[in-house]
Amino acid sequence: MSTIVITEIMGQDAIDELLAGFDIHYDKTLVDHPDRIPPLLGDARALIVRNRTQVTKAVLEAGPKLECIGRLGVGLDNIDLDACKTRGITVYPATGCNEVSVAEYVMGAMLVLMRKGVYSANDSTLAGKWLRNELMGTELAGKQLGLIGYGNNARRTAARALAFDMNVVAYDPLVPANDPAWTHRIGVVTKADLDPLIATSDVISLHLPFMPQTRNLIDAKAFARMKRGAILINPARGGIVDEPALVEALKSGQLGGAALDVFVDEPLSAETAAPFRDVPNLLLSPHVAGVTFESNDRTNRITAENVRRHLTKV
Repeated sequence: MSTIVITEIMGQDAIDELLAGFDIHYDKTLVDHPDRIPPLLGDARALIVRNRTQVTKAVLEAGPKLECIGRLGVGLDNIDLDACKTRGITVYPATGCNEVSVAEYVMGAMLVLMRKGVYSANDSTLAGKWLRNELMGTELAGKQLGLIGYGNNARRTAARALAFDMNVVAYDPLVPANDPAWTHRIGVVTKADLDPLIATSDVISLHLPFMPQTRNLIDAKAFARMKRGAILINPARGGIVDEPALVEALKSGQLGGAALDVFVDEPLSAETAAPFRDVPNLLLSPHVAGVTFESNDRTNRITAENVRRHLTKV
C-alpha cells in the first residue's frame, strides 16, 4: 500500500523532486472513479487532491493512518474540515499559488467588459464594417472597484486596480480597519460595508468562500441595488451568485456585463449551460481564473513541499 495517494493531475517534476523516496500511488483518473479511492487509503499517510475529489468523512475513515491532506489549490469546500479536525488530520492549501493569476484574470475581464465588443471586433473589421461608434466603451480610470472579500487574491487585484487609477473599496468583516493590508504602495483601499459597496461600485469582484452564509449572496435584490450598467466578476466559487437572477439582470440591462469563472454545477454540461446561451455581455470560463503555467507550477511545488515537510517533520 502507498504512503501518498494522489487522485488528480499533478506535475511529475514536483513529485519526482520533492516527494522522492515516498511510496506514491498517482492516478489522475481517480477523481472520476471515487469508489476506487477508499481501498487505496489503508496505509496512506497523505492524500493529495485538487478541487473535484470529495474528501468526505467516509473517505477519511478509509484511511486510518492519514496525517495530512495536500490541496492543489486554495479552496477547501471539497474537504470535510470538521472531520479532519476531529481526526487530527492537517489540511494544507497551496496558499499563495494563484494570487497573481486571479488578479490578472479580474483585470482582463474588466478591460474586456468595459470596452464592450472592441476585443471581438476582428470579424466585423475584416468584413469591412467600421463600427467605431458602436464599439465605444469606457475607461477603468476613475471607476470604483468593489471587492467582496479582502484576502490575498483581492489584495493583489486591488494593487493592480489602483495602478489603473481606480477607486477601490472592499468589504471583509474579518480584516480589521488597522490592518496594513488596506494601504498599498500606490494607494489606499477603503474599508466599506456591504450594502454601500454594492450600491456604489462600477465593478464588483467576488473573493470569498462558498458557505451557507454566502449562498446566493448576490441575488435579485443585490442586482436591483447595483448601479445600472455595473459589472460583476466571479472568480471565487459557484453558488455565491444566483445564476438565474444574473441572467435576468443582464438581459434587462440592469447589469452591464459579467464574467463567470465558477458555477453551481461544475463542469457545465450542455444542459446546465443552456440558460447562459445568447445572454448579452457575458464572459464564461471553465474555472481557470487561477490557472496559468506559472500558478500551476507553484501549486504543485507548494503542495509537494507541504506534504514532504509534514511527513518528514523537516
